[in-house]
Amino acid sequence: MADTRARGRPRAFHDKTAQNTVQSLDRALSILAVLARADGLTLTELAQAAGQSAPTVYRVLTTYQAHGFVELEPETQCWHVGAGAFRTGSAFLRRTALVDRARGPMQALMRESGETANLGVQHRGEVLFLTQVETHEAIRAFFPPGTRGPMHVSGIGKALLAHTDAARLAEVTSGGMERFTPASLTALDALERDLALTRARGYAIDNEERTEGMRCIAAPIFNAHGEAIAGLSISGPVFRLTLERAEAMGALVRRAADEVTVAIGGRAG
Repeated sequence: MADTRARGRPRAFHDKTAQNTVQSLDRALSILAVLARADGLTLTELAQAAGQSAPTVYRVLTTYQAHGFVELEPETQCWHVGAGAFRTGSAFLRRTALVDRARGPMQALMRESGETANLGVQHRGEVLFLTQVETHEAIRAFFPPGTRGPMHVSGIGKALLAHTDAARLAEVTSGGMERFTPASLTALDALERDLALTRARGYAIDNEERTEGMRCIAAPIFNAHGEAIAGLSISGPVFRLTLERAEAMGALVRRAADEVTVAIGGRAG
């Protein structure tokens, strides 16, 4: 009896221009989603499951294959999700693991300091806040997940910049350093001095540089290569988070950040 399973690619597929064209990203992603739910599919099976024509699906598959997102098993002519898709997806898993492992230290930090605890990363030259544990105080800082902010006027931003190289620092500040308050650092040499002090004491201070009346103390979190990949901070009004308390609060933040570093298998740079 003839094998009724279709080949991994259509017969006599010669349209090279169309082969290199993905007409719709939405349709292309639906193909990948169908493939991810299955344990290998032939071209015909995948086209039927996705509700698209075999030539269209094949164009999408060859585009994905070029980036390692899918693989073709020659023996069975079945397509599978590839290592490229895993590498891309694992970036989300790493971030999720970071948030999960930071949660406990953040909750403890909020209780010990009495201030809101924040977790953020550097993303496209800005600080991106991932999560927050809010204090119960009526007056408090609020950075909902997804909030972005300039690096040079952020405690977390400066904690990360203190452990970056000169080229990256120049890149981040190349668009200028906007002044938000009278305390904002708008000159590169002033920022470099502040970052040197941050490295020496182990924590950064946003001293009303982004918002008047609010202060932030932050420390970096490191990965297994000793690279600063995230920052942990506390933020609150200056009348509670005073400069007189900065050293003691800085030690608390540094300890919490170190706990997260250990929890994700990292090491201090």
